[in-house]
Amino acid sequence: MEFTISDDLLDEDEKNLVSKSTVVRGVLFQQFIQAIVAIILFKLTGNDDGSNAVPKSWPMVVLQFLTAMFILDTWQYFAHRYMHHNKFLYRHIHSQHHRLVVPYAFGALYNHPVEGLLLDTIGGALSFLASGMTPRISIFFFSFATIKTVDDHCGLWLPGNLFHILFRNNTAYHDVHHQLYGSKFNFSQPFFVTWDRILGTYMPYSLEKRASGGFEARPKIE
Repeated sequence: MEFTISDDLLDEDEKNLVSKSTVVRGVLFQQFIQAIVAIILFKLTGNDDGSNAVPKSWPMVVLQFLTAMFILDTWQYFAHRYMHHNKFLYRHIHSQHHRLVVPYAFGALYNHPVEGLLLDTIGGALSFLASGMTPRISIFFFSFATIKTVDDHCGLWLPGNLFHILFRNNTAYHDVHHQLYGSKFNFSQPFFVTWDRILGTYMPYSLEKRASGGFEARPKIE
Protein backbone atom coordinates (compact mmCIF):
# COMPACT_ATOMS: atom_id res chain seq x y z
CA MET A 1 0.00 0.00 0.00
CA GLU A 2 1.03 3.59 -0.62
CA PHE A 3 1.31 4.62 3.03
CA THR A 4 2.44 1.44 4.79
CA ILE A 5 5.75 1.13 6.63
CA SER A 6 5.87 -2.65 6.21
CA ASP A 7 6.81 -4.43 2.98
CA ASP A 8 3.23 -5.28 2.15
CA LEU A 9 -0.05 -6.30 3.74
CA LEU A 10 1.08 -9.93 3.91
CA ASP A 11 3.87 -8.96 6.32
CA GLU A 12 1.48 -9.04 9.26
CA ASP A 13 0.48 -12.66 8.75
CA GLU A 14 3.92 -13.86 7.63
CA LYS A 15 6.08 -12.23 10.30
CA ASN A 16 3.85 -11.86 13.35
CA LEU A 17 3.96 -14.70 15.86
CA VAL A 18 0.46 -14.32 17.29
CA SER A 19 -3.01 -14.50 15.75
CA LYS A 20 -5.28 -11.47 15.57
CA SER A 21 -7.98 -13.24 17.58
CA THR A 22 -5.50 -13.77 20.42
CA VAL A 23 -4.49 -10.12 20.22
CA VAL A 24 -8.11 -8.96 20.44
CA ARG A 25 -8.76 -11.11 23.52
CA GLY A 26 -5.60 -9.83 25.20
CA VAL A 27 -6.43 -6.18 24.54
CA LEU A 28 -10.02 -6.54 25.79
CA PHE A 29 -8.79 -8.19 28.98
CA GLN A 30 -6.34 -5.36 29.63
CA GLN A 31 -9.02 -2.73 29.00
CA PHE A 32 -11.26 -4.52 31.51
CA ILE A 33 -8.55 -4.46 34.18
CA GLN A 34 -7.79 -0.79 33.55
CA ALA A 35 -11.46 0.16 33.82
CA ILE A 36 -11.72 -1.57 37.20
CA VAL A 37 -8.56 0.14 38.48
CA ALA A 38 -9.86 3.54 37.31
CA ILE A 39 -13.16 3.07 39.14
CA ILE A 40 -11.36 2.04 42.33
CA LEU A 41 -8.95 4.97 42.02
CA PHE A 42 -11.77 7.49 41.61
CA LYS A 43 -13.54 5.99 44.64
CA LEU A 44 -10.43 6.12 46.82
CA THR A 45 -9.58 9.70 45.88
CA GLY A 46 -13.18 10.83 46.38
CA ASN A 47 -13.34 12.25 42.87
CA ASP A 48 -16.00 10.08 41.28
CA ASP A 49 -19.05 12.29 41.89
CA GLY A 50 -18.23 15.10 39.45
CA SER A 51 -17.76 17.69 42.20
CA ASN A 52 -14.41 18.71 40.75
CA ALA A 53 -15.46 18.29 37.14
CA VAL A 54 -15.06 21.94 36.14
CA PRO A 55 -11.39 22.95 35.84
CA LYS A 56 -10.29 26.05 37.74
CA SER A 57 -8.53 27.43 34.66
CA TRP A 58 -7.50 26.22 31.24
CA PRO A 59 -3.82 27.06 31.82
CA MET A 60 -4.03 24.71 34.80
CA VAL A 61 -5.47 21.98 32.56
CA VAL A 62 -2.57 22.45 30.12
CA LEU A 63 -0.09 22.23 32.99
CA GLN A 64 -1.78 19.07 34.26
CA PHE A 65 -1.64 17.53 30.78
CA LEU A 66 2.07 18.31 30.41
CA THR A 67 2.82 17.01 33.90
CA ALA A 68 0.94 13.78 33.24
CA MET A 69 2.70 13.36 29.88
CA PHE A 70 6.11 13.74 31.51
CA ILE A 71 5.32 11.34 34.34
CA LEU A 72 3.84 8.70 32.03
CA ASP A 73 6.78 9.02 29.63
CA THR A 74 9.31 8.72 32.45
CA TRP A 75 7.65 5.72 34.05
CA GLN A 76 7.20 3.87 30.79
CA TYR A 77 10.70 4.59 29.50
CA PHE A 78 12.50 3.10 32.50
CA ALA A 79 10.08 0.19 32.96
CA HIS A 80 10.13 -0.58 29.23
CA ARG A 81 13.92 -0.41 29.04
CA TYR A 82 14.34 -2.61 32.11
CA MET A 83 12.07 -5.25 30.59
CA HIS A 84 14.35 -5.40 27.56
CA HIS A 85 17.55 -5.69 29.59
CA ASN A 86 16.31 -8.16 32.17
CA LYS A 87 16.39 -11.50 30.36
CA PHE A 88 13.78 -13.13 32.61
CA LEU A 89 11.28 -10.28 32.26
CA TYR A 90 11.80 -10.08 28.52
CA ARG A 91 11.49 -13.81 27.92
CA HIS A 92 8.43 -14.35 30.11
CA ILE A 93 6.63 -11.00 29.92
CA HIS A 94 7.66 -8.34 27.41
CA SER A 95 8.36 -10.70 24.53
CA GLN A 96 4.59 -11.21 24.25
CA HIS A 97 4.23 -7.68 22.85
CA HIS A 98 7.13 -8.23 20.45
CA ARG A 99 5.38 -11.17 18.87
CA LEU A 100 4.00 -8.35 16.75
CA VAL A 101 7.04 -7.86 14.54
CA VAL A 102 4.84 -5.86 12.18
CA PRO A 103 2.64 -3.78 14.52
CA TYR A 104 -0.93 -2.84 13.68
CA ALA A 105 -3.40 -0.47 15.30
CA PHE A 106 -5.53 -2.73 17.49
CA GLY A 107 -2.43 -4.60 18.66
CA ALA A 108 -1.00 -1.48 20.29
CA LEU A 109 -2.05 -2.53 23.79
CA TYR A 110 -1.45 -6.24 23.35
CA ASN A 111 0.95 -7.38 26.04
CA HIS A 112 1.33 -9.65 29.04
CA PRO A 113 -1.14 -8.82 31.86
CA VAL A 114 1.77 -8.14 34.22
CA GLU A 115 3.26 -5.67 31.76
CA GLY A 116 -0.12 -4.04 31.26
CA LEU A 117 -0.40 -3.61 35.02
CA LEU A 118 3.14 -2.28 35.50
CA LEU A 119 3.51 0.00 32.49
CA ASP A 120 0.02 1.15 31.59
CA THR A 121 -2.18 0.80 34.68
CA ILE A 122 0.29 1.86 37.37
CA GLY A 123 1.90 4.43 35.06
CA GLY A 124 -1.52 5.88 34.30
CA ALA A 125 -2.50 5.96 37.97
CA LEU A 126 0.71 7.79 38.90
CA SER A 127 0.26 10.39 36.16
CA PHE A 128 -3.36 10.94 37.24
CA LEU A 129 -2.54 11.34 40.93
CA ALA A 130 0.61 13.45 40.55
CA SER A 131 -0.87 15.84 37.98
CA GLY A 132 -3.93 16.57 40.12
CA MET A 133 -6.33 16.34 37.19
CA THR A 134 -10.01 15.60 37.76
CA PRO A 135 -11.62 12.37 36.53
CA ARG A 136 -13.30 14.28 33.72
CA ILE A 137 -10.02 15.78 32.53
CA SER A 138 -8.33 12.41 32.90
CA ILE A 139 -10.83 10.91 30.44
CA PHE A 140 -9.54 13.30 27.78
CA PHE A 141 -5.91 12.71 28.73
CA PHE A 142 -6.07 8.92 28.65
CA SER A 143 -8.15 8.95 25.47
CA PHE A 144 -5.45 11.12 23.90
CA ALA A 145 -2.67 8.83 25.17
CA THR A 146 -4.47 5.73 23.90
CA ILE A 147 -5.13 7.19 20.45
CA LYS A 148 -1.48 8.25 20.28
CA THR A 149 -0.34 4.72 21.18
CA VAL A 150 -2.66 3.18 18.60
CA ASP A 151 -1.28 5.53 15.95
CA ASP A 152 2.29 4.63 16.93
CA HIS A 153 1.52 0.99 16.16
CA CYS A 154 -0.71 1.43 13.11
CA GLY A 155 2.07 0.88 10.55
CA LEU A 156 0.84 3.74 8.36
CA TRP A 157 2.58 6.99 7.44
CA LEU A 158 -0.37 9.16 6.45
CA PRO A 159 0.10 12.67 5.03
CA GLY A 160 -1.04 15.44 7.35
CA ASN A 161 -1.08 13.20 10.44
CA LEU A 162 -0.82 15.65 13.36
CA PHE A 163 0.87 13.07 15.58
CA HIS A 164 3.68 12.78 13.02
CA ILE A 165 3.95 16.55 12.72
CA LEU A 166 3.92 17.34 16.46
CA PHE A 167 5.84 14.35 17.87
CA ARG A 168 9.21 12.84 16.97
CA ASN A 169 7.95 9.75 18.78
CA ASN A 170 5.64 8.43 16.08
CA THR A 171 4.77 5.43 13.91
CA ALA A 172 8.16 5.18 12.19
CA TYR A 173 10.07 5.80 15.43
CA HIS A 174 8.33 2.93 17.18
CA ASP A 175 8.49 0.69 14.12
CA VAL A 176 12.29 0.85 14.42
CA HIS A 177 12.00 -0.45 17.98
CA HIS A 178 9.94 -3.44 16.84
CA GLN A 179 12.66 -4.54 14.40
CA LEU A 180 15.52 -6.79 15.51
CA TYR A 181 18.17 -4.12 14.92
CA GLY A 182 16.27 -1.57 17.00
CA SER A 183 15.10 -3.70 19.91
CA LYS A 184 17.58 -2.08 22.33
CA PHE A 185 16.76 1.44 21.15
CA ASN A 186 13.82 3.86 20.97
CA PHE A 187 12.26 2.79 24.26
CA SER A 188 10.45 6.09 24.76
CA GLN A 189 6.67 6.00 24.71
CA PRO A 190 4.12 7.34 24.19
CA PHE A 191 4.89 11.04 23.67
CA PHE A 192 8.48 12.30 23.56
CA VAL A 193 11.97 10.98 22.74
CA THR A 194 13.62 12.89 25.60
CA TRP A 195 14.86 9.96 27.67
CA ASP A 196 16.21 8.13 24.62
CA ARG A 197 18.18 11.26 23.72
CA ILE A 198 19.52 11.82 27.22
CA LEU A 199 20.48 8.21 27.95
CA GLY A 200 21.91 7.22 24.58
CA THR A 201 19.19 4.82 23.40
CA TYR A 202 18.00 6.99 20.52
CA MET A 203 18.34 5.37 17.10
CA PRO A 204 18.00 7.91 14.27
CA TYR A 205 16.38 6.77 11.07
CA SER A 206 15.43 7.98 7.64
CA LEU A 207 12.05 7.27 6.10
CA GLU A 208 12.63 6.11 2.55
CA LYS A 209 10.09 5.39 -0.18
CA ARG A 210 10.08 1.86 -1.54
CA ALA A 211 9.98 1.24 -5.26
CA SER A 212 7.20 -1.28 -4.63
CA GLY A 213 5.20 1.28 -2.65
CA GLY A 214 5.03 2.40 0.93
CA PHE A 215 7.90 3.46 3.18
CA GLU A 216 10.78 1.93 5.08
CA ALA A 217 12.34 3.28 8.28
CA ARG A 218 16.09 2.77 7.86
CA PRO A 219 18.59 3.31 10.69
CA LYS A 220 21.27 5.89 10.05
CA ILE A 221 24.32 7.35 11.76
CA GLU A 222 24.06 11.01 12.73
